[in-house]
Amino acid sequence: MTTAAQPLSALRILCRTTAAVALLALTPAAAAMAQVMPTQDSAPLAPRAEDPAWARADALVRQMTLDDKISYLHGLFPPMTKTVAADMIPSAGYVPGVPRLKIPTLRQSDASLGVANQVEQRKGDVATALPSGLALASTFEPDLAYRGGAMIGAEARAKTFNILLAGGVNLTRDPWAGRNFEYLGEDPLLAGEMAGEQIRGVQSNNIVSTIKHFALNAQETGRHVMDAQIDEADLRESDLLAFQIAIEKSNPASVMCAYNKVNGDWACQNDQLLNKVLKRDWNYPGWVMSDWGAVHSTTKAALAGLDQQSGQELDTQIFFGDDLKAAVARGEVTQARVDDMVRRILHGVITSGLMDNPISTTAQPIDYAAHAQVAQAVAERGSVLLKNDGNLLPLARTARKIVLIGAHADVGVISGGGSSQVRSVGGAPVEIPLNGGEAASFVRVTWHASSPLEAIRAAAPNAQVTYVDGKDPVAAAAAAKAADVAIVFAWHWQTEAQDAPSLVLPEGQDALIEAVAAANKNAVVVLETGGPVLMPWIDRVGAVLQAWYPGQRGGQAIARLLTGEVNPSGRLSMTFPKTAEQAPRASAPGFAEQAAIDDARRAGQKAGPIQGFPVKYVEGAAVGYRWYAQQKLRPLYPFGYGLSYTRFDYANLKVEDSDGLKVSFDVTNTGKVAGADTPQLYVTAGARRPMLRLAGFQKVDLAPGETRRVTLEVEPRILADYDAAQPGWKIAAGSYPLYVGRHAGDAALSGKAQLKSWSRKP
Repeated sequence: MTTAAQPLSALRILCRTTAAVALLALTPAAAAMAQVMPTQDSAPLAPRAEDPAWARADALVRQMTLDDKISYLHGLFPPMTKTVAADMIPSAGYVPGVPRLKIPTLRQSDASLGVANQVEQRKGDVATALPSGLALASTFEPDLAYRGGAMIGAEARAKTFNILLAGGVNLTRDPWAGRNFEYLGEDPLLAGEMAGEQIRGVQSNNIVSTIKHFALNAQETGRHVMDAQIDEADLRESDLLAFQIAIEKSNPASVMCAYNKVNGDWACQNDQLLNKVLKRDWNYPGWVMSDWGAVHSTTKAALAGLDQQSGQELDTQIFFGDDLKAAVARGEVTQARVDDMVRRILHGVITSGLMDNPISTTAQPIDYAAHAQVAQAVAERGSVLLKNDGNLLPLARTARKIVLIGAHADVGVISGGGSSQVRSVGGAPVEIPLNGGEAASFVRVTWHASSPLEAIRAAAPNAQVTYVDGKDPVAAAAAAKAADVAIVFAWHWQTEAQDAPSLVLPEGQDALIEAVAAANKNAVVVLETGGPVLMPWIDRVGAVLQAWYPGQRGGQAIARLLTGEVNPSGRLSMTFPKTAEQAPRASAPGFAEQAAIDDARRAGQKAGPIQGFPVKYVEGAAVGYRWYAQQKLRPLYPFGYGLSYTRFDYANLKVEDSDGLKVSFDVTNTGKVAGADTPQLYVTAGARRPMLRLAGFQKVDLAPGETRRVTLEVEPRILADYDAAQPGWKIAAGSYPLYVGRHAGDAALSGKAQLKSWSRKP
């Protein structure tokens, strides 16, 4: 979503763009796919007599007037609203409660990586900034995801927020997508498990977490107009499966629907997604809130399963206010449907614990020091050692001269941009405004105040550690030549509201790295990026550490990893291609058109909004490493890859397949230092479209020489085909090849499973 104290002109542009989008005529092909108006009974209510929260919510609904109900179905966007309440603060959203019934006001904050305060709309309000979602996913540690969610939820509650717009679980289908850094990688099992634990952590504070963006919000270019097109079975086996696993694991109180269309209809008025999949097939009892500026109708949206309009000022009109009340009067929307909408919101408010544990009306103290340790742990456990020729790392204690080069490593570490942007403890030593595009209204390129230079000086007190900015490759090469070790910090910034123009490091950083590597054979590259980048210099540097966006303690984490105080244990949560052409799409569909519009506006010319366009996801369910395996492509670094300062061996594979699939094996640390490994189980399955699938993983910490038995039980849907005609999941009886390895493609231990036929409802 897009929130912030945005400049009024930028907000007007955004609103005009949304209005124009709403009036676009469908192309003939899109019109043919567009869904018919849903009926009043599209999502019949499942019996919930066994659910006390449902009965309690129903009792409250019966005491509410129609005006009470309508008021709870549309939320304000504080930076723009003309309605001002005494307890309203600049934030993502505000929905007034019903005091006489003790129904709480809903106070919403962005939250994927911490309690957001994008352009410091709340002056002086800081929060703990976690590393990026990709860094978290690369830990392969659900327990750490829970800790991160619990930390964010605690800070939100202390700041008087009771809804966090967290839980981003969209699969990373394209390496250049602007919000990849927020999400949890390319695999449905990993993303679902990690998102589920993060949401559980948030809601452990008796506040609401969403899960978002439902569904297939896989690129930022044209996100308000694009039509994501995919076969139902493919969608069920990929993005929807990640959502389903996370929802089952965490019971999020709310689901946030996306901006884009899915197979011809807007996600926030998509009967198939909201009524049939979410509420009917998954029997989801909570409420569907819109993304901010994602509503396009009143009657159709209400009947298709949307329960609440969020950030109403960013839509073309208040669809769920007086318009909804009028639709009820005309009989277009029944009173029963309105009751269902409100009941679902109240169900989420009750089951999250918010109703019985209301938030304080004043800000509470926060233990930022303790929370910083959580952020640092994610950075340390999620950073991935990609290369380490000749054991260049950890840095030798004999190194007397170390030079750090580039990326403002003297003052901090970069973060991703957008609604997830946290104003972190310690402030922002570098902030760079944008000069156009949708993101410019609420985004700045921002660094967290965690200096790698200071941290490495503290970790290597006997060395002379210096810094050069890297703007002049010749000067950088000279500094590198005079040093024992040269560490180049490289950055690639990504943000909500725009996709990366390419996977190339910007501002001549490739030439900088080449120059440094030519001057010093002990060249190390630390990558602070929101995803994969191209590495034309990879054969000429000694070591590469993928640090992602490492959060507010990133400098300390990087220093501890480079010096060996911490043994790297992260594993890639998405594939790193050798070239952009290896990916299903080399660049974002619509990017050139949007760039031309932005350039025209910068030049002071009039330019209309980008027109709607389809994006056909030809890879279907074969996302990420599955695509590379199917296409027989060898990436630069595969999904699940990561090195360590020690070695691990696997042995004694046992496959148990009588009732479901269980695989066990031994993992041994054969090196001389303690470390953590993440063995991964892959199975080739699927009669409809056979493909490689991550079926299990577990991170284990081992002392030198220690052996541990690891047992992985497989979720059947990971191996199953989705049959839209049945409908449901099914596994055909037969022999299924599998292997245990260090990453996708590494068959350290191979075997087969003899599986019985299996099926279940959606």
